[in-house]
Amino acid sequence: MLRRVGAGSFEFPFLGQQGRLPLAKPLKRRIKTYNLLEQGNRIMKAAADKAMSIVNEFKAFAFKGNVVDLAVGVIIGAAFGKIVDSLVKNVIMPFIGSLLPGEQGYLGWKFVINGKDIPYGLFIGEVVNFLIVATALFFFIVKFLGWVMRTKAQEAPPAAPVLTKDQELLTEIRDLLKHK
Repeated sequence: MLRRVGAGSFEFPFLGQQGRLPLAKPLKRRIKTYNLLEQGNRIMKAAADKAMSIVNEFKAFAFKGNVVDLAVGVIIGAAFGKIVDSLVKNVIMPFIGSLLPGEQGYLGWKFVINGKDIPYGLFIGEVVNFLIVATALFFFIVKFLGWVMRTKAQEAPPAAPVLTKDQELLTEIRDLLKHK
């Protein structure tokens, strides 16, 4: 905040002023110095409060149940994607490659332009890989999990909340007043 630089003078770094004000000036100058000090302290406090507000907002966001659930879902989805990707690359695509003409199936398909190979077969293989992974994820996430959620919703209809003694008495009083 206010820094003492020598006998009887101070600096105001928070306002960008490098000038020094001697304490031996008239009373008006001292009052201005005090007001500048108060203004600088308010500015610093407002900046610190704003920074803490952002930190508190981030904590509230990051540790909400939904964010943690989302993170778990992303990790499980990535692991499931790797499993399906491995199935496609190691089982399905070699099978498709054996059905296609050529020694290596789609892996050997390429254009040669000016002595450079352009392996379009690998691109086609990756497109097929993507389509199979997307289809598997669609059926697992949309269809299977949707079915699980629907069956859970049908199994357990929401039970009526249990009323406390106070709530029961208030309900009876309300019903008696309705009948009058």
